[in-house]
Amino acid sequence: MKAWMPVILRGLLLVLLVAFLLSPGSFEPLLKPLVQQNAPAIYNQGSLLDLTLQHLRTVFAATLAATIIAIMLAILVTRPFGAEFLPLSRSLVNIGQTFPPVAVLALAVPAVGFGEKPTLIALFLYGLLPIFENTLTALTNLPRSVMEAARGAGMTDLQRLMKVELPLSLPVMVAGIRLSVTISLATATIGSTVAAKTLGEVIIAGLQSNNLAFILQGGLIVGVLAVLIYDGLSAIERLLTRRLGIT
Repeated sequence: MKAWMPVILRGLLLVLLVAFLLSPGSFEPLLKPLVQQNAPAIYNQGSLLDLTLQHLRTVFAATLAATIIAIMLAILVTRPFGAEFLPLSRSLVNIGQTFPPVAVLALAVPAVGFGEKPTLIALFLYGLLPIFENTLTALTNLPRSVMEAARGAGMTDLQRLMKVELPLSLPVMVAGIRLSVTISLATATIGSTVAAKTLGEVIIAGLQSNNLAFILQGGLIVGVLAVLIYDGLSAIERLLTRRLGIT
Protein backbone atom coordinates (compact mmCIF):
# COMPACT_ATOMS: atom_id res chain seq x y z
CA MET A 1 0.00 0.00 0.00
CA LYS A 2 2.84 2.39 0.85
CA ALA A 3 4.30 1.93 -2.63
CA TRP A 4 1.02 3.11 -4.15
CA MET A 5 0.63 6.18 -1.93
CA PRO A 6 2.70 8.55 -4.14
CA VAL A 7 0.70 7.44 -7.19
CA ILE A 8 -2.60 7.99 -5.39
CA LEU A 9 -1.51 11.42 -4.16
CA ARG A 10 -0.38 12.47 -7.64
CA GLY A 11 -3.69 11.22 -9.03
CA LEU A 12 -5.63 13.31 -6.50
CA LEU A 13 -3.46 16.30 -7.34
CA LEU A 14 -4.27 15.90 -11.03
CA VAL A 15 -7.99 15.59 -10.31
CA LEU A 16 -7.93 18.74 -8.16
CA LEU A 17 -6.03 20.67 -10.83
CA VAL A 18 -8.47 19.65 -13.59
CA ALA A 19 -11.45 20.43 -11.35
CA PHE A 20 -10.09 23.87 -10.52
CA LEU A 21 -9.32 24.73 -14.15
CA LEU A 22 -12.74 23.57 -15.36
CA SER A 23 -14.73 25.11 -12.51
CA PRO A 24 -12.62 27.62 -10.55
CA GLY A 25 -15.73 29.22 -9.03
CA SER A 26 -16.30 26.07 -6.97
CA PHE A 27 -13.13 26.86 -5.02
CA GLU A 28 -14.05 30.48 -4.28
CA PRO A 29 -15.01 29.84 -0.61
CA LEU A 30 -11.50 28.51 0.05
CA LEU A 31 -9.81 31.57 -1.45
CA LYS A 32 -12.19 34.27 -0.22
CA PRO A 33 -10.43 34.74 3.16
CA LEU A 34 -7.23 35.71 1.28
CA VAL A 35 -8.69 38.80 -0.39
CA GLN A 36 -9.90 42.18 0.75
CA GLN A 37 -13.61 42.91 1.00
CA ASN A 38 -15.39 42.97 -2.37
CA ALA A 39 -12.23 41.90 -4.22
CA PRO A 40 -12.56 38.88 -6.55
CA ALA A 41 -11.16 35.64 -5.16
CA ILE A 42 -10.96 33.90 -8.53
CA TYR A 43 -8.94 35.34 -11.42
CA ASN A 44 -11.49 37.16 -13.59
CA GLN A 45 -9.41 38.77 -16.36
CA GLY A 46 -9.33 35.68 -18.57
CA SER A 47 -9.78 31.93 -18.60
CA LEU A 48 -7.44 30.03 -16.29
CA LEU A 49 -7.80 26.95 -18.48
CA ASP A 50 -6.81 28.85 -21.64
CA LEU A 51 -3.84 30.46 -19.90
CA THR A 52 -2.69 27.07 -18.62
CA LEU A 53 -2.91 25.50 -22.08
CA GLN A 54 -1.07 28.43 -23.65
CA HIS A 55 1.57 28.25 -20.91
CA LEU A 56 2.11 24.54 -21.60
CA ARG A 57 2.19 25.11 -25.36
CA THR A 58 4.94 27.71 -25.01
CA VAL A 59 6.99 25.50 -22.69
CA PHE A 60 6.68 22.39 -24.85
CA ALA A 61 7.46 24.26 -28.08
CA ALA A 62 10.62 25.74 -26.57
CA THR A 63 11.62 22.41 -25.02
CA LEU A 64 11.10 20.55 -28.30
CA ALA A 65 13.35 23.00 -30.14
CA ALA A 66 15.96 22.86 -27.36
CA THR A 67 15.86 19.05 -27.36
CA ILE A 68 16.45 18.79 -31.11
CA ILE A 69 19.33 21.29 -31.14
CA ALA A 70 20.96 20.00 -27.93
CA ILE A 71 20.89 16.36 -29.07
CA MET A 72 22.23 17.27 -32.51
CA LEU A 73 25.09 19.23 -30.92
CA ALA A 74 25.88 16.37 -28.53
CA ILE A 75 25.95 13.89 -31.42
CA LEU A 76 28.20 16.23 -33.42
CA VAL A 77 30.82 16.69 -30.70
CA THR A 78 30.95 12.95 -29.91
CA ARG A 79 31.89 12.11 -33.51
CA PRO A 80 35.60 12.16 -34.44
CA PHE A 81 35.05 14.91 -37.02
CA GLY A 82 33.18 17.13 -34.55
CA ALA A 83 35.19 16.69 -31.34
CA GLU A 84 36.97 20.02 -31.87
CA PHE A 85 33.61 21.83 -31.64
CA LEU A 86 33.00 20.70 -28.04
CA PRO A 87 34.29 23.93 -26.38
CA LEU A 88 32.25 26.08 -28.80
CA SER A 89 29.12 23.97 -28.26
CA ARG A 90 29.49 24.21 -24.49
CA SER A 91 29.82 27.97 -24.74
CA LEU A 92 26.67 28.18 -26.88
CA VAL A 93 24.48 26.07 -24.58
CA ASN A 94 25.74 27.98 -21.54
CA ILE A 95 24.47 31.28 -22.91
CA GLY A 96 20.98 30.69 -21.53
CA GLN A 97 22.35 29.95 -18.07
CA THR A 98 24.75 32.90 -18.16
CA PHE A 99 22.13 35.50 -19.08
CA PRO A 100 19.06 35.75 -16.83
CA PRO A 101 15.80 35.09 -18.72
CA VAL A 102 14.71 38.68 -18.06
CA ALA A 103 17.83 39.94 -19.84
CA VAL A 104 17.18 37.61 -22.78
CA LEU A 105 13.61 38.94 -23.01
CA ALA A 106 14.86 42.52 -22.96
CA LEU A 107 17.30 41.77 -25.79
CA ALA A 108 14.78 39.75 -27.82
CA VAL A 109 11.87 42.20 -27.75
CA PRO A 110 13.51 44.83 -30.01
CA ALA A 111 14.31 42.08 -32.52
CA VAL A 112 11.07 40.06 -32.60
CA GLY A 113 8.55 42.28 -30.82
CA PHE A 114 6.30 41.62 -27.85
CA GLY A 115 4.32 38.41 -27.31
CA GLU A 116 5.23 34.75 -27.35
CA LYS A 117 8.36 34.91 -29.54
CA PRO A 118 10.77 36.50 -27.03
CA THR A 119 9.54 34.05 -24.38
CA LEU A 120 10.22 31.11 -26.70
CA ILE A 121 13.74 32.40 -27.33
CA ALA A 122 14.43 32.77 -23.59
CA LEU A 123 13.06 29.31 -22.74
CA PHE A 124 14.89 27.72 -25.68
CA LEU A 125 18.25 29.13 -24.56
CA TYR A 126 17.56 28.29 -20.91
CA GLY A 127 16.62 24.70 -21.74
CA LEU A 128 19.65 23.76 -23.85
CA LEU A 129 22.22 23.07 -21.14
CA PRO A 130 20.67 20.19 -19.15
CA ILE A 131 19.66 18.31 -22.32
CA PHE A 132 23.04 18.81 -23.99
CA GLU A 133 25.08 17.81 -20.95
CA ASN A 134 22.98 14.73 -20.21
CA THR A 135 23.09 13.58 -23.83
CA LEU A 136 26.84 14.21 -23.99
CA THR A 137 27.39 12.26 -20.77
CA ALA A 138 25.28 9.35 -22.01
CA LEU A 139 26.96 9.14 -25.41
CA THR A 140 30.47 9.29 -23.95
CA ASN A 141 29.85 6.66 -21.27
CA LEU A 142 28.34 3.82 -23.25
CA PRO A 143 29.55 0.30 -22.35
CA ARG A 144 32.70 -0.40 -24.36
CA SER A 145 31.77 -4.06 -24.79
CA VAL A 146 28.46 -3.11 -26.43
CA MET A 147 30.15 -0.69 -28.82
CA GLU A 148 32.78 -3.25 -29.75
CA ALA A 149 30.08 -5.85 -30.37
CA ALA A 150 28.27 -3.41 -32.65
CA ARG A 151 31.43 -2.79 -34.63
CA GLY A 152 32.13 -6.52 -34.77
CA ALA A 153 28.65 -7.07 -36.21
CA GLY A 154 29.59 -4.84 -39.13
CA MET A 155 27.35 -1.88 -38.25
CA THR A 156 28.09 1.43 -39.92
CA ASP A 157 28.60 4.58 -37.86
CA LEU A 158 25.02 5.68 -38.58
CA GLN A 159 23.61 2.27 -37.68
CA ARG A 160 25.52 2.24 -34.38
CA LEU A 161 24.21 5.72 -33.59
CA MET A 162 20.58 4.96 -34.39
CA LYS A 163 20.36 1.36 -33.15
CA VAL A 164 22.78 1.30 -30.22
CA GLU A 165 24.00 4.68 -28.95
CA LEU A 166 20.78 6.71 -28.92
CA PRO A 167 18.55 3.91 -27.56
CA LEU A 168 20.99 3.23 -24.71
CA SER A 169 21.28 6.96 -24.00
CA LEU A 170 17.51 7.55 -23.84
CA PRO A 171 17.05 7.32 -20.04
CA VAL A 172 19.76 9.91 -19.38
CA MET A 173 18.47 12.11 -22.19
CA VAL A 174 14.95 11.99 -20.71
CA ALA A 175 16.40 13.06 -17.35
CA GLY A 176 17.85 16.15 -19.04
CA ILE A 177 14.56 16.90 -20.77
CA ARG A 178 12.75 16.50 -17.44
CA LEU A 179 15.00 19.08 -15.81
CA SER A 180 14.65 21.44 -18.77
CA VAL A 181 10.84 21.25 -18.75
CA THR A 182 10.66 21.80 -15.00
CA ILE A 183 12.85 24.90 -15.21
CA SER A 184 10.91 26.25 -18.19
CA LEU A 185 7.51 25.82 -16.51
CA ALA A 186 8.52 28.26 -13.79
CA THR A 187 10.56 30.55 -16.02
CA ALA A 188 7.73 30.94 -18.56
CA THR A 189 5.75 33.02 -16.08
CA ILE A 190 8.02 36.01 -16.74
CA GLY A 191 6.90 35.92 -20.37
CA SER A 192 3.79 37.80 -19.31
CA THR A 193 5.97 40.87 -18.73
CA VAL A 194 6.36 41.06 -22.53
CA ALA A 195 2.69 40.27 -23.31
CA ALA A 196 3.03 36.49 -23.71
CA LYS A 197 -0.03 34.52 -22.68
CA THR A 198 1.17 32.53 -19.67
CA LEU A 199 0.12 31.95 -16.07
CA GLY A 200 2.37 34.85 -15.17
CA GLU A 201 -0.61 37.05 -16.05
CA VAL A 202 -2.43 35.77 -12.97
CA ILE A 203 0.56 36.39 -10.69
CA ILE A 204 1.21 39.86 -12.11
CA ALA A 205 -2.47 40.79 -11.75
CA GLY A 206 -2.30 39.68 -8.12
CA LEU A 207 0.79 41.77 -7.45
CA GLN A 208 -0.71 44.85 -9.09
CA SER A 209 -3.97 44.60 -7.13
CA ASN A 210 -2.47 43.23 -3.90
CA ASN A 211 -4.63 40.13 -4.37
CA LEU A 212 -3.03 37.18 -2.60
CA ALA A 213 -5.61 34.76 -4.03
CA PHE A 214 -4.55 35.57 -7.62
CA ILE A 215 -0.88 35.11 -6.76
CA LEU A 216 -1.62 31.80 -5.06
CA GLN A 217 -3.68 30.54 -8.01
CA GLY A 218 -0.97 31.27 -10.57
CA GLY A 219 1.80 29.90 -8.39
CA LEU A 220 -0.03 26.72 -7.40
CA ILE A 221 -1.06 25.86 -10.95
CA VAL A 222 2.54 26.20 -12.16
CA GLY A 223 3.80 24.24 -9.15
CA VAL A 224 1.33 21.38 -9.61
CA LEU A 225 2.08 21.18 -13.33
CA ALA A 226 5.79 21.02 -12.57
CA VAL A 227 5.32 18.19 -10.04
CA LEU A 228 3.06 16.14 -12.33
CA ILE A 229 5.22 16.54 -15.44
CA TYR A 230 8.41 15.87 -13.46
CA ASP A 231 6.90 12.67 -12.04
CA GLY A 232 5.59 11.61 -15.45
CA LEU A 233 8.99 11.99 -17.10
CA SER A 234 10.64 10.26 -14.13
CA ALA A 235 8.33 7.29 -14.68
CA ILE A 236 9.29 7.21 -18.37
CA GLU A 237 12.96 7.34 -17.42
CA ARG A 238 12.56 4.41 -15.00
CA LEU A 239 10.62 2.41 -17.60
CA LEU A 240 13.33 2.94 -20.22
CA THR A 241 16.02 2.03 -17.70
CA ARG A 242 14.28 -1.25 -16.84
CA ARG A 243 13.68 -2.15 -20.47
CA LEU A 244 17.29 -1.53 -21.38
CA GLY A 245 18.53 -3.43 -18.32
CA ILE A 246 20.55 -0.48 -17.07
CA THR A 247 21.42 -0.52 -13.37
